[in-house]
Amino acid sequence: MPHAPRTIAFLCELLHPPVTPDPAPVQRLHDTQFRSGDPTYRSFTVTHEGAVLSNPVQRPGAQSQAAFLQDRFRFVEELTGLTADEFASRVRSTSEPMAEARGLSAFVAQAVTVRMLVNPLGFDSGIEFVGAGLLGVEEELAEIGRPAGALGIRMVFTPRPDEPSAFGVRIESLPSDPRSLWIECQGTFPPLVVAGGLEAVEARVHETYEFTTRRVLPFLARFEESAR
Repeated sequence: MPHAPRTIAFLCELLHPPVTPDPAPVQRLHDTQFRSGDPTYRSFTVTHEGAVLSNPVQRPGAQSQAAFLQDRFRFVEELTGLTADEFASRVRSTSEPMAEARGLSAFVAQAVTVRMLVNPLGFDSGIEFVGAGLLGVEEELAEIGRPAGALGIRMVFTPRPDEPSAFGVRIESLPSDPRSLWIECQGTFPPLVVAGGLEAVEARVHETYEFTTRRVLPFLARFEESAR
């Protein structure tokens, strides 16, 4: 796609068998990071769901946190400007000591979500791109008798022998930003053994990001080309 995408959010969940949340290992990790002089997360809090590491944010709606809940580790970076490489590294470097502290032998699943905004070329708005370019239903929508406030599609790509991951993709117009398309790609990955390190956890973040940039965006670009 000719216009560079703007990544607005990364999310990662590492699911594991339920355990009783213990904030002490999370606090020890936080203390260790602070002693290093360059902490990944600056704040430590305990909620009714579990311990949370976080960073202060300036933008409304922004988040930067890692939560350690009863049955999962949850990482969120929203509107913080973090790159895919930085997020992937952060997930791995934080998960490895926490998996050891919780005595986990495996994660039962991993889910990674990437969200982007992009301005399609050749169309005046995101809703025009979806309705006329992507779906080709601009005239048919007139039968409904009132204008659509938003349009979108959802696609699911199931696992196969050479690619055991699954991907769900949503592409929608964005009423709050009419020129933009909102794109979400969620990768779902099979169980992962903890022993030997969590390189695969990091690699799966990259795989989801690359599925979005190397497959979904070129798919959308084909519809831009047809409009020229």
